[in-house]
Amino acid sequence: MYFPRYRPRRLRKNELLRRMVRETKLSLDDLIQPLFVVPGTNVKEPIESLEGQYRFSTDMLVEEVKEIRDLGIPAIILFGIPEYKDSSASSAIDDNGIIQRAIRSIKGSVKDIIIITDVCVCEYMDHGHCGIVENGEIINDKTLELLSTQALSHVRAGADMVAPSDMMDGRVKAIRDRLDDAGFTQIPIMAYAAKAASSFYGPFREAAESAPAFGDRKSYQMDPCNRREALREVELDIEEGADIVMVKPALPNLDIIRDVKDLFNRPLAAYNVSGEYAMIKAAAKMGYIDGEAVMFETLLAIKRAGADMILTYFAKEVAKKIR
Repeated sequence: MYFPRYRPRRLRKNELLRRMVRETKLSLDDLIQPLFVVPGTNVKEPIESLEGQYRFSTDMLVEEVKEIRDLGIPAIILFGIPEYKDSSASSAIDDNGIIQRAIRSIKGSVKDIIIITDVCVCEYMDHGHCGIVENGEIINDKTLELLSTQALSHVRAGADMVAPSDMMDGRVKAIRDRLDDAGFTQIPIMAYAAKAASSFYGPFREAAESAPAFGDRKSYQMDPCNRREALREVELDIEEGADIVMVKPALPNLDIIRDVKDLFNRPLAAYNVSGEYAMIKAAAKMGYIDGEAVMFETLLAIKRAGADMILTYFAKEVAKKIR
């Protein structure tokens, strides 16, 4: 049936009709708020490149998490900036480390929110890479022991879910085996499965103080050019025990999100990363765009592509609008 009998505009006539036939909707349940934790007390430090985002000391973090919970956001993901860094990331596996203390503080004060922890050692290494370095090379297999120890330490502190983001081969299996052997068979893994070596991570690296001191991360993070490889990475993580798989960054990889959704029977997360957030905020500040409208259009595009959940710095802002 074609024009003039069929007129698609009939169902666009007013907002009520548009709402009734809307195919993709954002909900509070889609949102995960990233948070940065630093040492000290009474710290709420603005992050210059991420307008509206902060580094929190543990005491201030608890208050922030209470607000996030009260907005109806179901989950947070924690990134830590430790007191010290070294070549073995010893602060990452310290049971009294920055993330471990943050988890215990939140658990002691805030109910009904899922605490996810980023499992990676870049913030804890004095060289800023995501693995053990020997003679200028990132050593994959030695790093697996370190990552699985870090994940277990987070879970023992009370983490509800761990999210390995390092992109070492075999790390999901290493973490799954370590958790299971310790009796934590119920803890899910959200794997950064298709994580590209992207130029969109700049503001995050400032926020987490995690830029590499030499070279880059292209030898372990994925080449953004490779679509089929991304699907192989997802398949491997599922085979190794991932409960949720993630595509990162979201906007340059909407095709990958759609492919993963169509091909794999796993919940799918997408990370609306720092550079995507910062560009919208900067353009809105200059008056070039309607920031709120572009925020919603961006997140809806990620959801429409197939994401079941979105890690986004916009989470609180969105929650205040759609509650």
